[in-house]
Amino acid sequence: MLPAFKLMARTAVVLVPLAVLASASSPDPGSDPSALRSKDMVELGPGAIRYRASGEFQRHGKPATAPMVNVTIDRPIAVMRHQVTASDYRRCVDAQACPMVGGDAAAPDRPVVGVSWRDAQAYASWLSLETGLSFRLPTDEEWAYLAGSRYRDDALPESLDSSGPGQRILAIYDRDAGRERVDAKVPRPIGSFGANEHGLLDLAGNVWEWTDTCFQRSSFDAAGRSTATVTNCGVRVVEGRHRAYMTDFVRDARPGGCVAGTPPSNLGFRLVRDDQRWWRVPLDWLRRSHGGSIARAAAHARP
Repeated sequence: MLPAFKLMARTAVVLVPLAVLASASSPDPGSDPSALRSKDMVELGPGAIRYRASGEFQRHGKPATAPMVNVTIDRPIAVMRHQVTASDYRRCVDAQACPMVGGDAAAPDRPVVGVSWRDAQAYASWLSLETGLSFRLPTDEEWAYLAGSRYRDDALPESLDSSGPGQRILAIYDRDAGRERVDAKVPRPIGSFGANEHGLLDLAGNVWEWTDTCFQRSSFDAAGRSTATVTNCGVRVVEGRHRAYMTDFVRDARPGGCVAGTPPSNLGFRLVRDDQRWWRVPLDWLRRSHGGSIARAAAHARP
């Protein structure tokens, strides 16, 4: 049997990080986490989609059209009904948890724009700690599932895979030139682009949304067997009226920073609520068992 002081020390190693998390994630008296459980969230059940894989592909050393893949969402997923607004984001800035970004930082009815993937991550972390819930960016597959009929597959025809490079370049030009331009510079009020069949607002409007999916380059041989895959998580997939790939620190795609695809008009985001995070079970147990004592102890322990 371990001596009492050793047992207490080992227990402290486990409880202290969770105590800090309990303190940080306790909602303040003015917040209402229940609003983020229902009012501003839409929950979709499990399902499956056929989806154009993200990334760039080469077959036998030549550019190739991305393959169609079957994607299964195996558990319910809750997502924000609309994009994070400028006033939502400003609260994170005021809490000194998010960097200031350009635009109208106080507008309650417009999406925040000019945000990078890193800014969106900072907001997700802050909101998770503020509410005691767990928020994150969706994956590209989840975004396509949530978008439903608003998801657009504008990949080039596979027949071009065997064509000369000149024909492929012309096809890319024609596709990009034909993409509809929608009030590119100014984000419109929430709801301007309507709702999809799931009740989600403004998908594929004039604000593109960050996902958490990393950019990949994949190579296949003539028989279709994978020969190499290179993942670059400094570049993330952005979804909207079309798909693009953006460097994670870029806030405005128009001057540059779009690694592949037509630059998005505006960069914003919405979050999904992840009810399966590993820490929620021990954290909830600590709250029920110890109430505010852990939070008070953690507060005294801060430097």
